[in-house]
Amino acid sequence: MSLRHYFRRPPAVSAAEAIRLVADGALVVDVRRAFEWNRTHIPDAVHLPLEVLPERCLELPEDRLLITFCTGGIRSAGAANLLVENGFEAVNMSRGLVDWRAAGGPLTTR
Repeated sequence: MSLRHYFRRPPAVSAAEAIRLVADGALVVDVRRAFEWNRTHIPDAVHLPLEVLPERCLELPEDRLLITFCTGGIRSAGAANLLVENGFEAVNMSRGLVDWRAAGGPLTTR
């Protein structure tokens, strides 16, 4: 993925907003590495590590808002930009896992 994806600010939402959007049907796209995903992740999220996202983003649904997610919000910002460039409606959850936990978002290890 090009560095340009990291220099633009994608549309962003807080974790509290993301929790509400997920309840309304948005899909979380977790772009962390496999070991991070295996440690803990958001239930019903789709796991597409950032390094495979450019090749596999067309597997994502076109009719749902996509919320990109990582540990701190940096990788997911690049992912949100990439998805928007590919025609998806996507936002970045700023501050990622840090804020998701603080907002009381559910997590699982399964």
